[in-house]
Amino acid sequence: MNRLTTPFGSYELARFPEDPRDRLFAWDAADEYLLRHLESGTGERGPVDLAGAGQITVIGDRWGALTTALAAHHPTQITDSSLTRSATMANLDRNGIGTAKGTVTLLTTQDAPPERIDVLLVRVPKSLALLEDQLYRVAPHVHAGTVVVGTGMVKEIHTSTLRLFEKILGPTKTSLAEKKARLIFCTPGNPGATRPATPGPWPLTYVVDKDGGSGAGLTVVNHAGIFCADRLDIGTRFFLQSIPTNTDGARVVDLGCGNGVVGTAVAVADPRAEVIFTDESYQAIASAKATFRANVTHERERADFLVGDGVAMLDPGSVDLILCNPPFHSHQATTDATALRMFAQSRKALRPGGELWVVANRHMGYHTHLRRLFGNSEVAASEPKFVVLRAVKRREQPRGA
Repeated sequence: MNRLTTPFGSYELARFPEDPRDRLFAWDAADEYLLRHLESGTGERGPVDLAGAGQITVIGDRWGALTTALAAHHPTQITDSSLTRSATMANLDRNGIGTAKGTVTLLTTQDAPPERIDVLLVRVPKSLALLEDQLYRVAPHVHAGTVVVGTGMVKEIHTSTLRLFEKILGPTKTSLAEKKARLIFCTPGNPGATRPATPGPWPLTYVVDKDGGSGAGLTVVNHAGIFCADRLDIGTRFFLQSIPTNTDGARVVDLGCGNGVVGTAVAVADPRAEVIFTDESYQAIASAKATFRANVTHERERADFLVGDGVAMLDPGSVDLILCNPPFHSHQATTDATALRMFAQSRKALRPGGELWVVANRHMGYHTHLRRLFGNSEVAASEPKFVVLRAVKRREQPRGA
């Protein structure tokens, strides 16, 4: 936990789930730059009178830093991440703010935006597609007088980023860089008068080709922000050629499910299987639901869709099989922290004799972590770039696990 000092106050902030070993802050220079601008103005742009501004909407807040700092002005946060949502609530609470009595409104990317937006603050996401989708969604709710300010690190803001603001909202300029961060200034016209509520291209749909293993022939639906949205990525393709599908009515988890093609492949192959799709992304769970419903036609649909932190919400010892293609990025940072948390959660959720199957790039070296946690790890399939690993939960865990 660290303290962020802003023109609006000083706040103790932490990422979620909170980990005392995590040295990464819950904010960065882009958040600080935006908050300074709102108070004092930047270059030719003057400060924003938030007290009389009307409805303030914050898109893409990473860990709730912007929402917490602006809580006195009753902002609405829109996020695709359940971890961001949890981090925001925790950070509001630890600073004595909370979310009661309309102090802050928390929405997801699957919710309708506020009817009228007077100040729109955009933290540029890693996914250009997610930015496009979100700008299209809010476009009908801004007006000619809406103040639109984006922020991001220089490496996150590209010509394509600015073109999206220009195309969807209106004329766009950028600020000078400060501490490797930059602001985006957009002047909207009156897009709500001419554009329908959701005119963007999302979701995208495709059919898995014959080389897609147990996923061959499945219709896949991808909402904006899902990795490799227009085709089956090579890691998942290799995984689908390797996973067990004769599950004999098992309780199976598609962990970090993305578009849900892995779990759907299991459900199609074994109608008796109970499949649980979990992901921290609201866009991912919406995609997984759509993919499942496009392919599973048997009457008894034994499936659950859970937004949250991995399988932490499941009862210990309640799962037979977990299938996982873990991410190795957290926003712009390359890290194995998310994958290792998934592995530890999986060990708790599996029954004795239950199995965790993981596909990953060879260089991640996950076999060593699985051996430490489970006491075993074997290669189920391999190729030059990817490896599929299988770990079994023993009845007696190794010492120190």
